[in-house]
This record gives sequence, structure tokens and C-alpha cells, in this order.
Amino acid sequence: MRLFAPLIGRRARLRWLHLIIGGALLMPYFLVGTVLVSMAGGGAGLFSSVPAQLAAFACALPMVAVSGFFPLVRPLSVAAARALCGVPPALLADGPARTRQARVRTTAWFTLHLGLGGIVSGITLALTPFAVAVAGLPFSSALRESWLAAGSGVLVEPWALALAPFAGLAMLVAMAAVAAGAGELLARRVPVLLGPTPEDRLAAAERRAADLAVRNRLARELHDSVGHALSAVTLQAGAARRVLDRDPEFVRRALTAIEETTRRTVGELDAVVGLLRRDEEAGSGEPGDEGTAYGPGLDALDGLLAHCGVPVAYEREGDPGDPRVVVPVVSREAYRIVQEGLSNVLRHGGGSTPTARLLVAVRERELEIVMENPPGDRPAVVRPGGGRGLRGIAERAALLGGRSEAGPYEGTGGSTWRLAVRLPLTGRPEERS
Repeated sequence: MRLFAPLIGRRARLRWLHLIIGGALLMPYFLVGTVLVSMAGGGAGLFSSVPAQLAAFACALPMVAVSGFFPLVRPLSVAAARALCGVPPALLADGPARTRQARVRTTAWFTLHLGLGGIVSGITLALTPFAVAVAGLPFSSALRESWLAAGSGVLVEPWALALAPFAGLAMLVAMAAVAAGAGELLARRVPVLLGPTPEDRLAAAERRAADLAVRNRLARELHDSVGHALSAVTLQAGAARRVLDRDPEFVRRALTAIEETTRRTVGELDAVVGLLRRDEEAGSGEPGDEGTAYGPGLDALDGLLAHCGVPVAYEREGDPGDPRVVVPVVSREAYRIVQEGLSNVLRHGGGSTPTARLLVAVRERELEIVMENPPGDRPAVVRPGGGRGLRGIAERAALLGGRSEAGPYEGTGGSTWRLAVRLPLTGRPEERS
């Protein structure tokens, strides 16, 4: 059986079926071709005339080629080829053919598939009963009489009857070989004609990059939200433990702050997990596209400052919480930047109880965020493996076309650690002067 596997094995049978499907798809075009041939004067004995049938076949192929330019032909052809041709799915393109190059390749494949399918289907339909009849001549007197009546007396000679079963089997083997060869030809051509074009590869790379950008964005949201909450809760719990016996009112306020912080963080965590579980949505992956899909904005800043665990002297200029002034994506990123800045104050601020001063100002074209606090034991640079706080702030600002600075600062009140971030109000780098 292994000897005949290339001819009648499972892969060969599937490819044969693929060719038969091509022949079935060719039939409407072939019938139109027969009408055209009959109108041209070849109507007499059309179905018994081989030249007339070849002419109808020749008329059908250009119509097939024109049909191949429709965009949906490629996904249908790819689905059939993946199932029946035995070609690795990764070698084939997904989606409709939208570029000129992809459509030309698709129409070449469609014409080749239906053309070879029509030939193999015709051979299968005509040769199979003939070969079976020839092989059965020695065993059926009715067959021999019908052959005699048809004038094929040579096939009922004793020597011809002895060879008839072998001849019939040879015709079937030859037919299987033709079908296997045509199927192999299609299998070799399908990655070339239905494979991804350079434009398809570029589009797939852009989709992967957009997906990675969204996932990286969500990872930053988790880091900033959960990291800030843990820092605030740790500070509040530690302070409450130290004064548990002396100041019950402070402990009560600390527990309330812990409750509010954890409740808010759980809500944000649920939102991020929901986005991770959601099926991939259409979008370009630009910061402005997914930026408004998740996260609080500057209008929620008062609640953050009230329960952050750090006494904050908050000043604002203009109305940063107004979405007509600061677009939602900038408002959301600004909120996260402030949140991460507060987390840094909790981790590195000086003194037993860190303090901070926050300024959020709406300028003519920029949103300015300035946070200052006593330097404490804050490192001058980001430590390897020590978190993504300042680096994450810089990334958020850069994505919106803004800039950030962080480091020691000598002001009128003395030495402080200063974080300064400027974001374009529109959230679009190209609109900044």
C-alpha cells in the first residue's frame, strides 16, 4: 500500500477532491462558453465534439480570470487549500486580496485551480466508467454483447479479453497519477499565489506591533495602579501600627484610607483584566486610540490625593479636569504620572512622613505637572531592576509628544527632588510648535 500512497493515500484523495471542487466551480463558466460556441456556429453535436468542448473550455477560462479579481475569492480559496492541499497554514495569507499584486496572484491561482480541476474532473467522469467496463469484459457477457453492437469487436477477441482487466486497471492508475500530479502542482503553487504579499506581511507586523503596544500599555497601568496602592497601603498600615495604642483616631483614618485605596485599585484591576480577556478589537494601536478606553483622569485627582498616604500641597492653574481643555488621553496619562510620582515619594521621600507639593497647570498649549518633595534617600538614577517608575513616566510623556525631567532641584525653599512633566494638550506630537 505504501507504493500506491502517492496516488491513493489520504493526501492524494484530498487533493483529488480539491480538483473536483475546482471542476464543479468551472461548470457555470463552461456552460456560458458552450452558449458562446453555439452562437458562433458550433452548436451541432457540441457535447459530442471534442474541438467544440475545447473551444467552450477556452472561452470559460477568461471569465474565470475576471472573477478571480473579486476580493473575497482569496479567503475562500485559502480555506479550501488549507483543508485539502496539505500546505502549512502559515504559508498562506489571511483576509481578502486588497492590493493589485494580491489580486493578480489570486486570479492566477483561481484560473489554475479551475482549469486543472475541469480537466481532472472531465477525465474522472469519462475515464472511470470506461476503465471499469473494459476491466469487466471477461466477466460479463452483456458487456461483450454491447461492445459488439457498438462495433468494437476487437475488444472481445480472446487475447483482448485476457488483457482487458490489466488495461482497465492501468487506465485507473494513469488517471490517479494525473490527478496526483495536478494536485502536487497546485500544492507547490499555492504558497506562491496565495501566500502573503509584502503588503500582507507589513499589515501583519503592524497588527502585532499594535497588539504589543496595547499589552505594554496595560502592563504599565497595572504597575502604576497596583504599585501605588501597595506603597500607600504599606505606609498607612505602618503608621497605624506605630500609633495603635496612642492615637485611635489616626488609626481609624489610616484604615479608611486603606479601604478606599484598595477598593479603587480592585476596580481598576478588574478593568485591566477585562481588557486583557476581551477579543482583539479593531484599532491602530496609537496612544490616542486605546487611551480613552480605560483609566481615571485629572477629574479624579482629588480622590487620589485624599487617600494617597502623603500630605500633598496641591495647586492648580486653569481647569485641568475639563475634557474640553485637556483631551481624555492626556488627562488619563497625567493622572497616572501623578500617581507614579506619589508612589516614588512614598518609596523614597525624606523623613518619617513624606510630604509633597504638586502643581498642575494648563498653559497655552501644554499641561505642566510639577511635583517636589524632600530628597530623602532617593537615588539619583533609576537602579537596574529597581522598578520602572521614572522610566515609565518618561515613556508616557514621550508617547504623547511630551517630555519629562527628574532630579535634584535647588529652589527658593532649599534642596528638593523635582519631577517636571509637560504634555501637549491635544495629545498629538505633530501639533506641538
